[in-house]
Amino acid sequence: MPSAKSNPSEDVPTRILHEATRLFAARGFGGTSLSEISGAVGIRKPSLLYHFPSKEALRRSVLENMLSHWNEVVPRLLRAATSGEDQYDALLRETVSFFTADPDRARLLVREALDRPDEIGALVQRHVRPWAEVVCEHIRKGQARGHIHRDVDPEAYVGQMINLIVSSVATYACIGDVAPRGVSADEMRRRHILELCRVAKSSLFISSAAAERSRGVGEPKPASRTTTT
Repeated sequence: MPSAKSNPSEDVPTRILHEATRLFAARGFGGTSLSEISGAVGIRKPSLLYHFPSKEALRRSVLENMLSHWNEVVPRLLRAATSGEDQYDALLRETVSFFTADPDRARLLVREALDRPDEIGALVQRHVRPWAEVVCEHIRKGQARGHIHRDVDPEAYVGQMINLIVSSVATYACIGDVAPRGVSADEMRRRHILELCRVAKSSLFISSAAAERSRGVGEPKPASRTTTT
C-alpha cells in the first residue's frame, strides 16, 4: 500500500525516489529491501526494477538527485553574499526549505556520510568542487569591499554552511524541539529555522552599523580645544 507521502500525481520514478529516500533515511540502505520500497510506492518489484535495475543503482540515483539540486541552488545562495542581504535571505530560505520540506533528505545524507564517508565524500567533492572556488572568490570580493567579515575563511564557510543546514534539519526531531510550555511545535520549528538563518547570515555579513563605525561614519567628533592666553 502506498505510504502517506506518496503522491499519485507524480510519475513513477519520482515516487520511487521519494519512498527510497524516506526508507533509506529511516532504516539505512542495508535495512531496506526493494520489496518494501515498491510496496510503499504501490507497484510491484519488477516495475521498480524497470526504472532502477538494482538497489545500488536506486541508491545512487537518490543521492545524485539531492546533490544535483545543490548544484542549482547553493551556488546562487552563496554568490548572493556580494549581491545584498535581501537576496541572500531569500536564497538561504530556499535552500533551508528544500530540506525542511522533506527532512528525510537531510537524514539520509547524514546517515550515508556516517556509514560510507569515503564514498559520500567523493560524491560531495564532485558536486561541490566545480563551484566552490568561484563562491570563495565572491566571498573574498565581499571582504575587500567591506561587506563581509574579514576573518571569514571562505572555504571553511562553504563547508560549515552545508553542515549547518543538513545537520540542523536532520537532528531537529530529536534535539531541536526545546519549546517552552505553551509554545506549539510548529511555532518552535519556525523559530528554529529563523535562528538558523540568522546565524548563517550574521557570521558572514558585517552589519550596517558596524560597517559605518569601521569607516568612522557617525562617530562623534572630538571636542575642539580652546586655548586661553
